[in-house]
Amino acid sequence: MRGQMWPIEGLSKARRIKWDAPQNQISWAYMKELREHDKTRRVYGVNPYIEVYQFRDNLYSLFHPNCDGMGDVWMHLIVGPEKAMLIDTGYGLGDLKGLVDEITGGKEVIVVNTHDHFDHAYGNCRFGRVYCHEYLVPYLETQHEHMWDYLFDAFGNNIWLDFDRKDLPVFQKYEILGVPDGTTWDLGGGYEVELIFTGGHAAGHAAYLDKHDRILFTGDNICSDVSGCGSVNITRGNGPYQECTQLSFYRDRVKLLVDRMDEYDYIFPQHFMLNLENNLMPNILEALDDILADPANCDYKIESWGKDRTVKNERFFKFVKGFSVIGYGYKPEGK
Repeated sequence: MRGQMWPIEGLSKARRIKWDAPQNQISWAYMKELREHDKTRRVYGVNPYIEVYQFRDNLYSLFHPNCDGMGDVWMHLIVGPEKAMLIDTGYGLGDLKGLVDEITGGKEVIVVNTHDHFDHAYGNCRFGRVYCHEYLVPYLETQHEHMWDYLFDAFGNNIWLDFDRKDLPVFQKYEILGVPDGTTWDLGGGYEVELIFTGGHAAGHAAYLDKHDRILFTGDNICSDVSGCGSVNITRGNGPYQECTQLSFYRDRVKLLVDRMDEYDYIFPQHFMLNLENNLMPNILEALDDILADPANCDYKIESWGKDRTVKNERFFKFVKGFSVIGYGYKPEGK
């Protein structure tokens, strides 16, 4: 396997061929210890690709090896008294719905997305209905039957992850329900989960606040590897809501989350380290303020070249006190 990390002997049927980019040492050490020794880990026969971890009495986190060589993915399943909620759907590899039904005992499942990226929303079509922030709807509507093709080379061979192609979903249209910031679902008996719009990593990005277990599920804006949560003065991607990917927009949403810290104790991202303590949030806010005050004053930057080798790209990085780094786009004046 090409890459800098020693292989992890996890339980997933999928096997890594190569990485697109290596992960940092701290995140990899955490994942190796968890996936090889956690006492709750198991794989259900209905879906041998997904490793299931029980982190609370009613919280199951589903580990999904990333099919395209980027960081492996967490999906989070909250089982309430009457209904369940699945946060993100990965690539949909294997019988994801069957797995969720087995864990929940067949309860009604509310499926929600943090954002539209491949590794978080390509399994949506396994379900008939998905909720998301209203800004995310036009991005999810672009999904189609060939969206998994890039995982294979011209000869049909897997590029990054070894799995059976027939175990990917057959795409079918599903209902996409966009909802406003602050929408709350009751999973029974007052067990509430709230959508909190954040922007940053993607235009319609949202976090989800489990008010019962006092957990904030933050999607991809927070990550122990690299937190990619926006650009200072570069418009990324296409679509009607790209202003939400500006670092200044995300900074204001983080300030809101800092002000609401009395409502949650722990942070569960969708990649790498979980169960982070809420006192991380003021440190993220401080780093964002430092970036916006002087974007060029980064801790380090990485240069890369576009596919045609004519355009040089720069990505800037700022350390978060006691945590990892924020990666951001920035174009200095005159460049």
